[in-house]
Amino acid sequence: MLNNEYQQLAADAICHAARMAGETWQQASYEFTRPSVLFRPALSIDRDEWCALYGNNLQDGVAGFGKSPDAAMRAFDTAWQKSIS
Repeated sequence: MLNNEYQQLAADAICHAARMAGETWQQASYEFTRPSVLFRPALSIDRDEWCALYGNNLQDGVAGFGKSPDAAMRAFDTAWQKSIS
């Protein structure tokens, strides 16, 4: 039979694992709501950087640039939040 201390340790471990799983789920769900995931901008190379572009051109669209595709997509996410003014 398990003593109370061992039962408490087991319960604490289960609660900790559940919290970690919940945080992982939140992080994953956030990734699916990023503008670059939702709107899927075109990804191309522009000189020495990657460009993530949503729209027909840089003047009318939203773009992000970076040294890697990930950096360009994250810059796109930031640009998506900026106002015109």
